[in-house]
Amino acid sequence: MEDSNADFGGARIISQGVGPVLEKFSNVSRIAVLRGGGLGDLMFALPAMSALKAAYPEASLTLLGTPMHAELLSQTEGPVDETVILPFSQGVRPGAEDKDELENFFGRMRERRFDLAVQLHGGGRYSNPFLLRLGARHTVGTRTPDAARLERTVPYLYYQHEPMRALEVAGFAGAAPVELEARMRTMPEFRQRLTARLERLQSSPERGRVVIHPGATDPRRRWPAERFGAVARMAADDGFRVLVIGDHSEKELAEAVVEHAVGSGAAGNPPQTRPQVESLAGQLGLGELAALLADCSVVVANDSGPRHLAQALGAPTVGVFWTGNAINAGPLGRSLHRIHLGWTTRCGVCGVDMTQVGWTAPRCPHDESTVEAVAPEAVYEDVLQLTAMSLPPRGR
Repeated sequence: MEDSNADFGGARIISQGVGPVLEKFSNVSRIAVLRGGGLGDLMFALPAMSALKAAYPEASLTLLGTPMHAELLSQTEGPVDETVILPFSQGVRPGAEDKDELENFFGRMRERRFDLAVQLHGGGRYSNPFLLRLGARHTVGTRTPDAARLERTVPYLYYQHEPMRALEVAGFAGAAPVELEARMRTMPEFRQRLTARLERLQSSPERGRVVIHPGATDPRRRWPAERFGAVARMAADDGFRVLVIGDHSEKELAEAVVEHAVGSGAAGNPPQTRPQVESLAGQLGLGELAALLADCSVVVANDSGPRHLAQALGAPTVGVFWTGNAINAGPLGRSLHRIHLGWTTRCGVCGVDMTQVGWTAPRCPHDESTVEAVAPEAVYEDVLQLTAMSLPPRGR
């Protein structure tokens, strides 16, 4: 780590955070951060952006992100000053590339004369050349061996906790950590909208509110709907109000959870006549979703964006994770967050080693769940612990 190491750009180590914290750059007034992807990807990047804002308090921070990021950040409070929507570009934002649109985007970004551009998007095969085209004075990010060099680069190794990876990158930009995991706040306007919406539902009086998200971008991360339904049924039988969430593409999945929940009562109990299990899938904007998650008793979900958002908003969570994903995306603490692991290491169809993932290992085409073996009873036991409910024995 001498000054001659090109990856450090000649900077000295001034302290330790998640890895080295290098000297800050001088005269930084405009920062761009590249992070595409979904809600979870944004949550992973937020601690690094908070660190950058603290290290460069006079600078504006622009996120180069997705429409979903822009919607959420405009309806919550966090460290980002502005979100600019990324154009479609291979390896950065999936979609059909338009050469003229890309040229126009980079022209507008160069006109902004960013002082610092930070790549938090991945290994850099596509994202580092994209970042360099912004024309920033300084560039920092992660890098696989085949990726373009930036002024300061952190080696990209797949199995690393994503928020820690982003904080290590921020350290190379001279920014020490100020928080280890994402923190967000809701806005009163969206809390009021949510209250009005929930008052229109025909649920029985609630003992507490359990929110369930059964979806995940990768089908292999999804716990089966009938298992979520079993948790929802136990919660409803114990007097909780259960709300199943998801986007428009997950409406059918959410309805399947509801059907499994209300089909029959738990052992010793009759079927629910006015079930306290309802689907809100496809009905909430991101501001309302954030308000719902922030105000619930506990969230039960796969390794998904809404679970990560719930954690950032301070809600207790019970997550169902594939063991490899838990390394990269699991919560750090256990007082408010519990995880249940699927230990599958080989595809049940073709037998491929599923632990070999990342940029050097294309995934097999099969979508069988890696977390199916997780027991609903164990998940619900954590729901009870996190809600601190003293309930009578259920005869389970």
